[in-house]
Amino acid sequence: MATNEDLASVLDAVKSIVPTLRKNGVEAEDRRWIPDENIQLLEKAGVFRMAVPKRFGGLELSVADMAKVVTEIARGCPSSAWVTMIWVTSTWTASLYPDKAQEEIFAGDSVRISSAFAPTGTAVPVEGGYRLNGTWHFNSGCRGAEWNFTAAMVERPDGTHQEIMAVVPMSEMTITDDWDVSSGSGTGSATTHAKDVFIPAHHAVDYEEVMTAATGDRSNTGATGRNYGLLSFVMSICAAVFTGIAEGAYELFLERLPGRGITYTNWTDQKLHPLTQIQVSTARNKIDAAASMAPRWLDVLQSRADAGEQPTDAEKAIVRGQTAFAAQLAKEAVEILYSASGGSVIKRSVDLQRFHRDIQGFTLHAFAQLNANLELQGRVLLGLEPGTDFL
Repeated sequence: MATNEDLASVLDAVKSIVPTLRKNGVEAEDRRWIPDENIQLLEKAGVFRMAVPKRFGGLELSVADMAKVVTEIARGCPSSAWVTMIWVTSTWTASLYPDKAQEEIFAGDSVRISSAFAPTGTAVPVEGGYRLNGTWHFNSGCRGAEWNFTAAMVERPDGTHQEIMAVVPMSEMTITDDWDVSSGSGTGSATTHAKDVFIPAHHAVDYEEVMTAATGDRSNTGATGRNYGLLSFVMSICAAVFTGIAEGAYELFLERLPGRGITYTNWTDQKLHPLTQIQVSTARNKIDAAASMAPRWLDVLQSRADAGEQPTDAEKAIVRGQTAFAAQLAKEAVEILYSASGGSVIKRSVDLQRFHRDIQGFTLHAFAQLNANLELQGRVLLGLEPGTDFL
């Protein structure tokens, strides 16, 4: 288990590079992928060791500790935080695979793995494994990943189907340069392809088993304190991205405020206007409210993991609702700050506009869709079944 010193070391290093991550924001958008400098700085800080198991030289941080680090990264660069969220949650997912696969994936103590959850590939059983073909869109982080998770449907001779998650060396896949978007430009979430790629059997796990951390042939089962429910784990780290973006937007707003007046009025100092005071306090309260919710779902996940259990379906549904609600609060805070920033905020050189666009786009992700997630939470609060297996 990681120590407080491990967390402090990573956090301190990340906090020190926030200004550089922020400075590189325009470059990330221009190249539609986070700069190499960002990756190198995050690597040096130990970020990509956070989810690697201790037995392979990693830090094996808890979900709560990883969330703290991702929040700090998001203060500097929303796209870098989103990619980090994908890489570290996927790295954790690899710890659910058979020991043989883990030994190959974690050969180095720092690992970057991207993922594509949509089952838009096909896997045909062959001797020793599968033959994989398919195309996966919105493959965030694929440009800098060493491995890639791909969801695929197994086509069996008897006509039955099974969904699997296959982990593939990124070198075995091709990338189409089609990421041209208005939000999250720096995430490089391009389309990836596999053509007749051989997948060893130990690199493919039943999708449902991955979702419930019930995979076999691995030594790290039981009450390790790290066997979280997959989607709840992912959404917990995802919520940290949104909170961090809002924190960064708040800082950027305050930095721009000194000396700003309100054009075409007699107000020469915007901070003296009651409306600005109300806007700032409302945004601050929304950010704090979002952050204050996190201990609820983090405590549920950690207590279950410490007991060697998975969260119940009802708990998973509540996590989905709460994380999406926190993301919504963070988005609303950024919207307030953006609308209070005057016409000059639309300049690409003003970082706040990028934080605003990025959080707008990220909250459209299926994992963060507010109404869909609140529906699940509401169902279980009313004593009904969640209504989906995707928990």
